Amino acid sequence: NRWLTCKSLPPGALERIADTVADRVRVPWFAGAVKVNVSLVPPLVLLPVFLHVAALHFLLGLVVLTSLPVVVLWYYYLTHRRKERTLFFLSLGLFSLGYMYYVFLQEVVPRGRVGYSQVVVLTCGLILMLAALSRAKKDPGYLPIPASDVKSLHQGLSNKGVRGSSNGLHGISMSGGAGSRAVNGEAKGYSRMSAEEPEGVKKDWCAKCQLVRPARAGHCRLCGRCVRRLDHHCVWINSCVGEQNHQAFILALSFFMLTSVYGITLTLHTICRDRTPFVALFYCPGAYSDYSSALSFTCVWYCAIVTAGMGYILLIQLLNISYNVTEREARLALRDNTGRRLLGGLVIDTGQYNRGFLCNWGHFLSLGSSPPQRSAEDIV
Repeated sequence: NRWLTCKSLPPGALERIADTVADRVRVPWFAGAVKVNVSLVPPLVLLPVFLHVAALHFLLGLVVLTSLPVVVLWYYYLTHRRKERTLFFLSLGLFSLGYMYYVFLQEVVPRGRVGYSQVVVLTCGLILMLAALSRAKKDPGYLPIPASDVKSLHQGLSNKGVRGSSNGLHGISMSGGAGSRAVNGEAKGYSRMSAEEPEGVKKDWCAKCQLVRPARAGHCRLCGRCVRRLDHHCVWINSCVGEQNHQAFILALSFFMLTSVYGITLTLHTICRDRTPFVALFYCPGAYSDYSSALSFTCVWYCAIVTAGMGYILLIQLLNISYNVTEREARLALRDNTGRRLLGGLVIDTGQYNRGFLCNWGHFLSLGSSPPQRSAEDIV
């Protein structure tokens, strides 16, 4: 009624409405209605609609494909401060993969220019990427929680999860992007107290988890846990990237890049004949001759935009590994003005763990190979 009469809404009204709508969105099931996370719905509905609209005309495609990244970035910065987990980006990524593969099989393969072996290679690349992604979704290297704090942590996470899912798509922390000065919980309210191991390795005290964490570990406010060798919290996998899953994360990005570039090349060779893929991406006169070609060409450009973004993230990750610095350490170094900008600012070298290119990569490839040592506090 207030909306219709243009009256101001009381504080918290929109959140209560969103909570009610999210609680009512359920799917009938044998054991009872299952609640659906609202953040899963928008990609499933909006992505096919936008791509089909973009395929109607060249100008519509230009507007839609330009606005999509802008809308995603706008949504990210709009909800960034809430620092709550969301399934929106994971849902968008997985559904984009599935829908692009469906369009490829339905619109590109029947044209007869893609061989059976090429479809098998593309499918294998997609399966390998999903397998690496599944591994990256597992334990990133959480530090054990003291038994006295387990119950309170579960209560806090459950309350936080209810707020995040009911409000739709709230706060996120984009991987590889420059965020606020708070770095995965390293902000005001977190007391940091150095301790010394018998070996002389510096440790920190986490006031939230109530434990002494080893060097390079960090606290993630989104997950509510401390992670060994924390790199960052990635919204695309809805999980932290740490000591135990960093290799799988890099592997998933690499498989995605190879599979995406291969699929784009096959599609452009089919739609725009007698042209190289790079030229065909910008000049393909017959792309809008029929709706099937237009839809395929629109999906190619969508894939190219996503691949460019993921390629930038992979590049930053590879450079950080080469200098043995994590994304969290780089942000802290920028905040404290203690690091050196290299390669035009693409990498921040803290100089603390850099042992040379080969040694740095050897250290990265050996992550998670040996079980972490337990501290004296864990034993007690």
